[in-house]
Amino acid sequence: MPTKSLEKYSESERKIMSDFGQRIRRLREEAGLSQEKLAEETDVHRTYISGVERGRQNISLLTMNKLAQALDVDLQALVAD
Repeated sequence: MPTKSLEKYSESERKIMSDFGQRIRRLREEAGLSQEKLAEETDVHRTYISGVERGRQNISLLTMNKLAQALDVDLQALVAD
């Protein structure tokens, strides 16, 4: 059962968020960055990065762009299948 904050999202939306979070975690680890360092480089809190990686945070396009820059990948790499 999804947590209360995720109940507003459909199952397919939660899957998108989860898949995106897994991609962010993989890219972060490949880049050798901690959640703390990635948060610092994107000007968000570490718990926000944790939420993204766990598929619990629906992020904005601007934050996605900051993540792409910090991870040294194209924005498209964050959303590609």
